[in-house]
Amino acid sequence: MALLEVSGLTAGYGIVHVLFGLDFTVDAGEAVVILGANGSGKTTTLRAVSGMIDSAGDVVLDGVRVNKQRPDQLLRAGVAHVPQGRGTIVDLTVEENLRVGAYARRDADVGKDIARWYDVFPRLGERKDQTAGSMSGGEQQMLAIARAFMSRPRLVLLDEPSLGLAPIVTREVFDQVGDLVRDTGTAVLLVEQNANLALAFASRAYVLEAGRIVNAGTSAELEGDDSIRKAYLGS
Repeated sequence: MALLEVSGLTAGYGIVHVLFGLDFTVDAGEAVVILGANGSGKTTTLRAVSGMIDSAGDVVLDGVRVNKQRPDQLLRAGVAHVPQGRGTIVDLTVEENLRVGAYARRDADVGKDIARWYDVFPRLGERKDQTAGSMSGGEQQMLAIARAFMSRPRLVLLDEPSLGLAPIVTREVFDQVGDLVRDTGTAVLLVEQNANLALAFASRAYVLEAGRIVNAGTSAELEGDDSIRKAYLGS
């Protein structure tokens, strides 16, 4: 059984419909990417899955339908969301942001996990007493990812993690997230416009156009598809 199984997903904003009957899955420990141009509905898809907007259809997490659950309930169920624009709390310090990420936990290992994230992202440890808003975009992205993993999720939703980052910083972020997926067994559903990087990171991909899935397959299959190469891979 898939960890996340989405079928017939329809969503939008008020009278404006954005998604039209999406079907996709993410297995436990798997990295899956949704590709698409601006305005195709990628961000709306993640918002619908994480309970940020109302949706119709089925969103099933580990066999349980979760459509009507609030984001905080989904977080407790194991779904963490790193929104576009990072979503750090800019007036809080790095360490305070990490503790916010663990607010739903009731165990005694929060301090150990914070220390672990300082090892994973040393710059966060160097800036643990700085406010998030005083850091660079790349550092804030690292913080947003670490804060999401502080909840010990089963599934992380990542929305455009490369947005606004220099290529070398983007590569560092993706390398670290890839290591996290392998080390923790956490599943990732990624929305990303950098198709080359995303397909190298994920095992499978879905292509979204105008709110509908128009192609799907393994990363290798999509990399070998001429239409995908021309539209998204620059060749």
